[in-house]
Formats: sequence, C-alpha cells, structure tokens
Amino acid sequence: MLPESIRGAAERFGERAALITPDRTVTFAELDELSDRAAGPLALDEGTVAALSMPSGIDYVVAYLALAKLGAITAGINPRFASDERERVLERLQPDVIVDQLTFADGGPPALPPDPDRRVTIVFTSGTSGEPKGAVFTNRQLEAITTIDTGGLDVWGTGGPMLGGTQFCHIGFMTKLQWYLRLGCTLLVQERWRPDVALRLIEQHRMRSIGGVAAQIALLLREPDFDAHDVSSVETIVVGGGPSPPELVRAARQRFGAQYSIRYSSTESGGVGTATPFDAPDDEALFTVGRPRPGVEIRIADDGELLLRSPAAMIGYWRDEERTAATIDAGGWIRTGDLGEIDDGGGLRIVGRTSDMYIRGGYNVHPLEVEAVLLEHPAIAAVAVTSRPDDVMGEVGVAVVVPQGAPPTLDDLRAFADPRLASYKLPEALVVVDALPITSMEKVDRSALQQLAR
Repeated sequence: MLPESIRGAAERFGERAALITPDRTVTFAELDELSDRAAGPLALDEGTVAALSMPSGIDYVVAYLALAKLGAITAGINPRFASDERERVLERLQPDVIVDQLTFADGGPPALPPDPDRRVTIVFTSGTSGEPKGAVFTNRQLEAITTIDTGGLDVWGTGGPMLGGTQFCHIGFMTKLQWYLRLGCTLLVQERWRPDVALRLIEQHRMRSIGGVAAQIALLLREPDFDAHDVSSVETIVVGGGPSPPELVRAARQRFGAQYSIRYSSTESGGVGTATPFDAPDDEALFTVGRPRPGVEIRIADDGELLLRSPAAMIGYWRDEERTAATIDAGGWIRTGDLGEIDDGGGLRIVGRTSDMYIRGGYNVHPLEVEAVLLEHPAIAAVAVTSRPDDVMGEVGVAVVVPQGAPPTLDDLRAFADPRLASYKLPEALVVVDALPITSMEKVDRSALQQLAR
C-alpha cells in the first residue's frame, strides 16, 4: 500500500534522492515527511474524491501520497488537456475537491487500518468516442501490479536512477509509484520530456535502464549529437505504449549496446500485460509484444479481439456501469479493443484495432473527437481523420477534408483546433478531396481513408 511503501522507503533509504527536478531535489525521508505535513491541511475524509491538478513534479507526488495517507481517491488531471477536455473529465469525475496547491503543517495523519479493497486512484483514458473513462484501482490491484513488476521478489532497494517518461497522471506512474518506492528508484523528472535533456541525464546519472514509449526512443536516436553522449551504462531498454517497429528495436539495441523489451498493456489492465524477454530470439523480439507476464492471461476471441485477465486489472470505470459491463465480462476478461494473433512460438502479435483509434507517441487519439472539432471550421464541408505510420511517433493524424470554398491549410486547422484539443491530437497532415469515400452502407470507408492518407 502507498502509505506503508513510502514509510518503508523513508526508513530504508532515508537521504537517498527520491525525485530530482531541474530546480529541486527531495529525499525519501523528506517525501514521507512532506506528505505527512500536507495531509493535515487537506483535512479530507476517507473515500473523498480528489482531482489532482498539478504539473508532474515533486508537489504532485507529495499530494498523491498525502491523499493516499488520508484514504482519499486520487484522479490526476492531465495538464496537456485543453479546457474542453478538462471539463469533460471533471464532469465525469465529479470530484469532492480539486487539489492544485499544497500547504503544510506539523504532524501527520493517523495510520489507516489495512484494507485491500480501499479505492486509491482513478486513471483517465478515452472511449471510442473520445469520452473520458476513469479506470478505478484499489490497494489490491496496486499490490498485484507491484508483484508482477518485481517478478514476485522482495526487491527493496534494488533500483537506481530512472527517467520519468510520462505525465504523472498516466497509468505508468499512478499505479506504479508503489513499485518505484520499494525499489528505491531516483526518478529524474522533466515537466515536458525532451530527448536532448534525456540523453544528458542518462549520461550524467549513468543509468542502467531506460524506459518510455517507442516514439521517445526514436527521438533519442534521432538527436543530432547522440554519438557525443556516453550511453554505455545503459544495459536494458523497456518500451511500452504499443508495438515497436522492428527497425527501431534493431537500431536501439545496436546504438545503445543494450537489450530491448517491448511491453504491451493498457490503462484498464493496470499497465501490465505481456512482455518480450530481453534475450528473446529475433522472431519474438522484433515482431511480437511477447508473452503474458506472471499472473496475466490472454486469449483471442472468435472475432479476433484480444482479451486479457489479471489481478492487476481495474475493477471498473468510475461512474460508468454501461461501459464497465461492455469492457469486463462475467469471467473478468477485459476486452482490449485490439486485434491479436498468437504465433506458433506463443508470441502475441497485435494486428489491428476493433476501433479506428490510433496511438501517437503513446497517447490514444480518437478520430471522432478530432472530427467533431474540425467540422466547426468554416472552410470545411466534411472531414474524416485517420492515421498513417510515422518513424518517430508510431502514428500521426491525417485530416481528409472536403472544403467549403477555398481549402484550409494544415496550419489553419491546427490553429483552429488548438484551444480545444491536446497538441498530440492535432492533425499533422492534410488531404483535400472532392468527397469522402463511403461504403455500401453509407458509412465512411476507413480503409479507403488510410489509403488516401499514405
């Protein structure tokens, strides 16, 4: 549990740095003390729903730990959200309180009695329509996630310096902070990830393992001064957020001189799913997302959809019984929305999606959400958004537009949508057509769209 984990980390690691930002460092002992001192002024009852609206950094972690010590339920609000997106998340969440700053006082809260079913966090993702969905996790799931990530071993203190590769509201932090604390990791935090800074930190702190999404690894390799940095300390690279292109795996292994593991998971699965072993043969390492991790089960449904079950999976969506029932069946299997195949060697291959969602740099983008905004542009009569492959981001958005009068430019569309959409959702290419392709059922032909986008 988070309160016990930070107290245990403070006792074991004391003055070791827990988080380092460009202008501040906090030790494990300080992190425990600060979260105690922040809990009192918050004065929240157990079960209070708190929206944590802060940039990724030390105060965010202090607040999350303080809320956990009080037994509150924490939902991180992505600082990259446009105002419309933020409002939709808050409307779904209906928090009792929004925490956007901290005050401190002496003392700390009384220890909570153990409760594996106490709800700890709500991690937001998006549905097929772009509507927000909050995956709910209790102490039971956080413990299972930690156990899977450590291989079931007692690993107190085996960690080292690591890069913070995602926003802290992401599943990769909210459900895995407990793991960081138990390993005694020193987390190096950038409020906004930059490859040049990441390379400098890797060299400066002699990191043995680096992680992130495939787009971040691609950006590291494309840095003009990559070869000027000493990255010889790196032994392993762990990459989630979707499959990695084979050429990226090859290049990263060669240029870092490190082993590469692909991790497949989702918000709903708690951020754990399948993995390729570091020593996997090329057929598995380059073309699959590996095999189920301990405690995780997968199967392919008759329609080709990948189903996943594990003790780490969410208990359901916050205030959304309909979508919960559509996602988790009576046997506890989660419908992932991905189409998969299991090859002759037992490796899982992701071959498509049941929806037209795409993943840009580890972030889910839903075309319907983007289309709804672009349709309001006065120069657009009709629009459909699709994706095309990208060497760096994995996939990027393409707006296929039927103009009304003079066609808009790509810059016009991005400027128009920018106030209402996160930057990663903005289209990065424009195709102008006389009419959108349609199927015999009078629906937009998504396959034809992708051909137009390439």
